[in-house]
Amino acid sequence: MAPKEIELKTAPFDPRFPNTNQTLYCYQSYIDFHRCEKVKGPGAEVCAYFKRCYQSMCPNAWVEKWDTQREQDIKLD
Repeated sequence: MAPKEIELKTAPFDPRFPNTNQTLYCYQSYIDFHRCEKVKGPGAEVCAYFKRCYQSMCPNAWVEKWDTQREQDIKLD
């Protein structure tokens, strides 16, 4: 049986963040994802774009830290 081919993608270019330092792009995508889910509901397909972006751009340690802060009701922005 042939192994299933996996398609890998990264976040597309965003003209709001033209510099090589993509920290703000990472952070903004994380914030946008959670704002989108708050408005559209958990698992909303329209929010998946932001999730793919932050998962691609952000270090896992940052995401874990932000998730912990959100669970503790610490405002991120």
